[in-house]
Amino acid sequence: IKASDFDALVIPGGTVNADNIRIDKHAIRLVNEFINAGKPVAAVCHAPWLLVEADRLKGKKLTSYHTMKTDLTNAGASWIDASVVRSDENGWVLITSRNPGDLEVFALTIAKELGL
Repeated sequence: IKASDFDALVIPGGTVNADNIRIDKHAIRLVNEFINAGKPVAAVCHAPWLLVEADRLKGKKLTSYHTMKTDLTNAGASWIDASVVRSDENGWVLITSRNPGDLEVFALTIAKELGL
């Protein structure tokens, strides 16, 4: 998989999924490719763990599942309790959401970012 083949990266949530993907070197490479290409990255629930591993959260605003607040602030992010947060600090767009109850606004925000 290459970032050049896609318009955006959406990282799925779930505790076990996110815990497994964050240690995958190919997933970390792919996140960095998207960010370096200036393409939007979206993450829901526990998915920001991958961004922690990629060391890309310094100065970013985001939300997530509430139990991740400490992990994300320790990684240099500003955590906000909101259904969706769009952050364009540091030259790349990050769209985050808290949980499955926020998926509608999360998907609409991604679609808007892509001009759909």
